[in-house]
Amino acid sequence: MAQTVAEILVDQMVEVGIRKVYGIVGDSANPIVDALRRHESDIEFIHVRNEEAGAFAAGADAQISGRPTAVLGSSGPGSLHLVNGLYDCQRNAAPVFAIATHIPSTEIGSGYFQETNPEAIFSGCTNYVALISTPGQMPRVSELALQAAILERGVGMVILPGDVAAQTVDHPMLGHPVLTDRPLIRPSDEALEKAVRLIAGAKKIAIHGGEGTRTAREEVLSLSETLLAPISFAYRGKDVLEADNPSGVGMTGLLGWGGATEALAECDLLLMLGTDFPYHAFLPSGKAIIQVDDKPLHLGRRAAVDLGLVGDVGETLRALIPLLEKRTDSHFLDEVVKHHHKMVKGIQTYVTHEGGGEGLRPEMVATALSDLAEDDAVFTVDTGMCNVWGARYLQMKAGRRILASFSHGSMANALPQALGAKVGSPGRQVIALCGDGGLSMLMGELLTAAGLDIPVKLMVFNNSTLGMVRAEMMVVGYQPWGTDVKNPDFGAVASAVGLHGERVEHAAGIRPAIERAFAHPGPALIDFVTDPRALAVPPHTTVEEVRGFALTTGKLVFSGDFAEAWGQARSNIRDVGQAL
Repeated sequence: MAQTVAEILVDQMVEVGIRKVYGIVGDSANPIVDALRRHESDIEFIHVRNEEAGAFAAGADAQISGRPTAVLGSSGPGSLHLVNGLYDCQRNAAPVFAIATHIPSTEIGSGYFQETNPEAIFSGCTNYVALISTPGQMPRVSELALQAAILERGVGMVILPGDVAAQTVDHPMLGHPVLTDRPLIRPSDEALEKAVRLIAGAKKIAIHGGEGTRTAREEVLSLSETLLAPISFAYRGKDVLEADNPSGVGMTGLLGWGGATEALAECDLLLMLGTDFPYHAFLPSGKAIIQVDDKPLHLGRRAAVDLGLVGDVGETLRALIPLLEKRTDSHFLDEVVKHHHKMVKGIQTYVTHEGGGEGLRPEMVATALSDLAEDDAVFTVDTGMCNVWGARYLQMKAGRRILASFSHGSMANALPQALGAKVGSPGRQVIALCGDGGLSMLMGELLTAAGLDIPVKLMVFNNSTLGMVRAEMMVVGYQPWGTDVKNPDFGAVASAVGLHGERVEHAAGIRPAIERAFAHPGPALIDFVTDPRALAVPPHTTVEEVRGFALTTGKLVFSGDFAEAWGQARSNIRDVGQAL
């Protein structure tokens, strides 16, 4: 019996293991929605309040569940809302199948109601995007989109006019099972021999790992043990390489902490493993670098690489390690680890000390969350200062995961990512570290959490300012302007829409409030009123940045804002001193 385009599409989604579709229904999507309804025992539709949130949620679901996930947007404005979330999915390498329904095929090009140009709009955030203009293109085009999402790790999209979705496919085009098995590759023996020679000639070796080490943790630790090399990590490698790692020395970059900066500065050979760390200013110059990545275009685009090895990190290290001579001199590793412990101790100041600012110290809140969370908890972290607190104060255990808008850097990611992570892995505790700016952008998704009873735990760092932007202004000498916001009691807002909600203004209330939220069987939100002057300085601070900070403080004094100037200086002088 002949099937419609929509029916074939949904059958394919079930075939490749998609079990969740996020989105909002719309008239152009009706044939697909009806096909989903008839497959509701196989695939679930998650009705969000904004398609952008649906895309964020789908990406988080895919990353935590390990399964490809789908998102749906209706014609025109509905699918346009997907754009930001899909950029995040694409840059996080989350296997997401996106369906953007479209205006009637006979009206394309006429300036019809809700007409857009989706092929052009989505070209920058997809591995594959194509318009299905006739039933005869099925199932080939959707197969290509699904394979692009799964095999190339990112977004595969079909654009489907509503009238075409309802049409029957009389002559299927090249139908075959969708290919989903990704190959594992490793460098040639000749390339590995080059690596062996470079490693043999180095005295002080450091390792820097990222997301590409996710399935190669044991191999990376074995490499470190063989070479007696300290291990630093990018943010996406934190939940892979931090836990139970005696050679771990933290992170470099804007969010950095610990001994990572020292390791990269003092080594004479850096091994970059599965990382596309974007901030080349924090990578060493004048050092030999070997980079391993299964995406050839990643090799050498951030640092001057002496040897680029195209391959899966695990496969590459399993071939490389037996060729290496085990080292016995641990002097470099010992020195960096010692420095790391000193730096970690330094950033604990405000974990136990309330400070003299206006509001709670965010370091205290983040540490309490880390201490009280379950061993396999999933944390989602908003872009901005929450990223700093998550990077520095959430301690990873072997079963924990952390999600953020790592490469896209979007605000408002933590809440919808938490929803997707919890739906995708319902047996795990999911905790979102939300900035007040990020939460308020997609606050309608509180209704999704309440309406679908998704038991996420939302922890709001409410400092009534866009803290990261404020800090960026100050370090270049600008007087902060346009960064302050007037917020409601988010705990009361949460209670009004059906969540467990509380507001915490005193340090003694931090841990009891978290414990109550964690014990609550449904969704919960705690509004922590934090100090807007709390600042975390990068591990490497230039004289120009300190000069800019001082200049800004001086401008505040001369503008008459003595309290602001003194409060900012007093609250952060210890941080600045540690960074120099």
